[in-house]
Amino acid sequence: MKKIVLKIEGMSCSACSNGLEKYLNKQDGISSASVNLVSASALIEYDDKLKIEDLNRFVSEAGFTSLGEYKVEKEERSNKNKILLIVFAVLIIILMYVSMSHMIGLVEIPFLSIHNHPMNYAICLFILTIPFLIYGFDIFKSGYKNLIHKTPNMDTLVTLGVACSFIYSFYNLIMVLLGHNENVGNLYFESSATIIFFIKLGRFIDKKAKEKTNSAVVGLVQITPESALIKTKDGEKEVTIDEVKKGDILICKPGSRFAVDGTITKGETHIDESFITGESKLIKKGINDKVIAGSINIDGYVEYSAEKIGKNSTVSEMVKLVLEAVNTKAKISILADKICGYFVPSIILISGLTFLGYLILSYPFNESLTRFVSVLVVACPCALGLATPLACVISEGVCAKKGILIKSSEVLETASKIDTIVFDKTGTLTYGKLKISKIHNFSKYKDKEIIQIVGSIENNSSHPIALAFTNAIKEEKMEFLDVNNFKNISGVGISAKIKNKEYYIGNNKIFKKFNSENNYSNIEDELSKDENSIVYVIENNKVIAIIGVKDIVRLNAKKVINKLQDLNINVIMLSGDNEKTANIIAKNIGIKTVISNVLPKEKTAVIRDLISKNKNVMMVGDGINDAPALESATIGVSISSATDIAASSSSVILMNDNLERIVDLINISKKTFRIIKENLFWAFIYNILMIPIAIGIFKPFNLTLNPMLASISMTISSLCVVFNSLRLKNVK
Repeated sequence: MKKIVLKIEGMSCSACSNGLEKYLNKQDGISSASVNLVSASALIEYDDKLKIEDLNRFVSEAGFTSLGEYKVEKEERSNKNKILLIVFAVLIIILMYVSMSHMIGLVEIPFLSIHNHPMNYAICLFILTIPFLIYGFDIFKSGYKNLIHKTPNMDTLVTLGVACSFIYSFYNLIMVLLGHNENVGNLYFESSATIIFFIKLGRFIDKKAKEKTNSAVVGLVQITPESALIKTKDGEKEVTIDEVKKGDILICKPGSRFAVDGTITKGETHIDESFITGESKLIKKGINDKVIAGSINIDGYVEYSAEKIGKNSTVSEMVKLVLEAVNTKAKISILADKICGYFVPSIILISGLTFLGYLILSYPFNESLTRFVSVLVVACPCALGLATPLACVISEGVCAKKGILIKSSEVLETASKIDTIVFDKTGTLTYGKLKISKIHNFSKYKDKEIIQIVGSIENNSSHPIALAFTNAIKEEKMEFLDVNNFKNISGVGISAKIKNKEYYIGNNKIFKKFNSENNYSNIEDELSKDENSIVYVIENNKVIAIIGVKDIVRLNAKKVINKLQDLNINVIMLSGDNEKTANIIAKNIGIKTVISNVLPKEKTAVIRDLISKNKNVMMVGDGINDAPALESATIGVSISSATDIAASSSSVILMNDNLERIVDLINISKKTFRIIKENLFWAFIYNILMIPIAIGIFKPFNLTLNPMLASISMTISSLCVVFNSLRLKNVK
């Protein structure tokens, strides 16, 4: 199966997206299709027998236009729509003045007076309305096409309303031209024009607001440079990104951004990866460290080898993941879509019955038509259709900025319901790498000098403990000392010479080699209770240091556990360690429930057992090694390297090792669905109240709507949902 996100043109409301989605899902070769109104895109999963041309044809057959594979472009501002809106705003003011000045006591234009020059008045209104019909041609085209394809949408309602109002007014214009001046009071040209104008105004504001929802994705694209400095035999050369090939040596100077993903081959620096990982702290990197396209080189000259370019880069993977996520649907969105599917046909039926009812009750034709048009225009499926996807798109963008990548909108809905979180220990609650935790120094050397001696010797070893010391030397920017006569002592440790001094480094079995007693057993016991591996350092047959090395718990682990427990979430630690070891670590960070002695293949069974007890389980672990358990959980969260996106099998990827992002995800989820419920409440209440008013049920109380006010209220309804959703951008 293949997967693609297509850019769709011509969708104006939820009825459009629902109609297109239903049509695509009916086609042979398409296993699933999900259409998103906010991003104007469609996520399609299809088999190999179909080509992109076939998908484009299906979209066309449904009444819309496919613009090909969705690509997030760098923002290019155009004032064309803004200028058009200003021009038509001036025209609408002129039109309203001509048509209504006599009603509100304003000075009439003498030769356009409705009483003295009815023919001039009628012709002027007609001429001023024609530009609006041209301006709204895209609305009429969409409304007609969707009606023909039996998927009526908001544009269909507007088209029917404007067409009926204009045709009736045109009929009365002919009557005025034939000398029947009494028909001049039945002209509704201004209604047709104002409906179009306010629909266009609403969509202009709506579009600007929607652009803000995609700001995170657009921002990701914009941080990637368009050019790179490549190292050649003749020196530096600036080239476009398209010219960079895998293996090329690129240069990044202080203050510049890395052009592609790669590995540093020369130099060291501090790097800002905040827009990618969500972490504001600078990261120190040197030779053999990975760099990500778009990250900022703060203070050092470095050369790096190009590895991931274009579609394979980390940024491209992030953009792809976010785009696919916004095209998935939460359960609450699917329910809203079903309601929207019946909404437009129901409104057409209600407006038709309203028109007939008024005629049967002997109301004038123009009054019946006004009620008919008002009902068509005031109904707002847009608010209902935008309520869920708009909030989800914004929240997914907020998450992306924080370094939380979500693979589906359903995660946002489910995260708010999580009641149990299972943490894998190694590499999740701990760093997964051995580090020096404590040094008992019995020598004249400083601690750093001890580390330099041990690290220089361990640099010749492949033992896991060796990395703790070699990494410490690199972090402290120390140099490796010259080592001679390196030997490995099986089961005990290693030996070597530095500057004619003989060193032994190993465990407590080393004392047997010297046939001496271990007088440091109390220190060893102390370090062992704290889960350290013990390293004795002997110089010229004398113990100069005892070093504890262990997998250290993440700095903020305890804080995160406390926050999760404050949210009434049961936290469980899953570990392959023995019960004693696991309980010591759990106690230190405040976890009360521990499941120990678990093999990797047994983790899945633990997760499934919890789910069988009706628990909503989040599993947090390694995105690759814990794949089966992550997939079995309600939500799987992987703490991955920022370059491991494609390999992760979880539904959520943390682009950094900050566990607080899990708390952020849960809080964002809760706030998102509070906003969605508010949006749906507003959308339903609006339609429940405004449609009866448009019908005229409250006419005895002098509460009615004309088509112009109906179009304004419909626009306001959509904008209320949009601006309420935009509050999510301020989530901390």
